[in-house]
Amino acid sequence: MIKVSILYPYRENGRFDVDYYCATHMPLAAKLFGPLLKGWSVDVGINAGPPGSPPPYVAAGHFLFESTNDFYTVFKPASEQLLADIPNYTDGGNGAILISEIKISV
Repeated sequence: MIKVSILYPYRENGRFDVDYYCATHMPLAAKLFGPLLKGWSVDVGINAGPPGSPPPYVAAGHFLFESTNDFYTVFKPASEQLLADIPNYTDGGNGAILISEIKISV
């Protein structure tokens, strides 16, 4: 199982519409990815450890797939529509992508 994470760095005075991201963008991606997508979630940054410190990331979206090939298969045809939606929830650009292998799940 692999996880594709899109990490959106925190920027002071940056715009990130968490409600839009959770209610519109991520469900759109899930619909476009279809049955090869095994699950998705969103993390919203709170802080960097010490109370009151800004988080390193304002948000992270996560998608689960059986393999990287499954992700690449569904992302390529959906990428144009998903990338075009980014300005609807942030003024910070695309975010960084991390593809990781899940070793343990409970």
